[in-house]
Amino acid sequence: MLKNILVGQSGGPTAVINSSLYGVIEEGLRNKEKIGTVYGMVHGIEGFLAGNFINLSEVADNEPIDRLKITPASFLGSCRYMLPEDLGDKVYDKLFDTFAQMNIGYVFYIGGNDSMDTVSKLSRVALLEKSDIRFIGVPKTIDNDLVMTDHTPGYGSTAKYVASTLREIILDATCYAHPSVTIVELMGRHAGWVTAASVLARTEYSRNPYLIYMPEHAFDMEEFKKSLKMALEQETAVVVCVSEGIADKDGRFICEYADAASVDGFGHKMLTGCGKYLENYVKAEFGIKCRSIELNLPQRCSSLLASATDIDEAEKQERQRL
Repeated sequence: MLKNILVGQSGGPTAVINSSLYGVIEEGLRNKEKIGTVYGMVHGIEGFLAGNFINLSEVADNEPIDRLKITPASFLGSCRYMLPEDLGDKVYDKLFDTFAQMNIGYVFYIGGNDSMDTVSKLSRVALLEKSDIRFIGVPKTIDNDLVMTDHTPGYGSTAKYVASTLREIILDATCYAHPSVTIVELMGRHAGWVTAASVLARTEYSRNPYLIYMPEHAFDMEEFKKSLKMALEQETAVVVCVSEGIADKDGRFICEYADAASVDGFGHKMLTGCGKYLENYVKAEFGIKCRSIELNLPQRCSSLLASATDIDEAEKQERQRL
């Protein structure tokens, strides 16, 4: 009897998350000797628990699904939902009963660290239940920080977006004769790969971004003040790039200096505002023009500057999974 595929997307979308989805669907449709139907969770595991899923095989019969490779956001919808730590929780009985009713043989879950946590839990329950369902985590994160990966689909496109956008910001910031500071806040809770990509914006004509701060190293306000003073002695306009997750030596996020951070669905602090805090600090300490820019969601999900290599890798990583 042919087995069916179930695929879902979780966490923040990337520019190529739908290319990964396309790879799963396309490979499922090609393996007609093993695969019956490809189903898609609507809004990830949370939506699936509520009974929301679609028949992607039917979608593929009526739509040119290769368009997914250039479609922004998450086609299936996403969620931020954490399965219980207790593997004996009734939610797993519900899930595996549904898997059995749908004759699911393969479950693909596309996402980052927390999504891989979902895959891990389902895999462990399958071992306990002696289930032959295969649970496959499909790596996706702009942070490039999944364990056991060289790099993750999504990062390349974000790095390209950051570098390209920074070059435009630098040109704008350096138009004027008066001293100024521009602080650009980039994504990165604990991993600084996205912020590190800002160095690609440097050219033979400009050393900006002059200062780059990543969360892997403790941030010190006095050292920042000293470094910025030296930079302003070299450049009229200084561009500074900071990760949203920069923290001091005691582990306190700089964004918390201004206000307590709220938390997301996974219990992680929602980090935003360190750029604004530093903007006000620079204005107070230096008395010069300063503005902060938070690139926010476009750096994560913009498809306008998606990397062709990123798109290709996101699709082809599924080819050997079935």
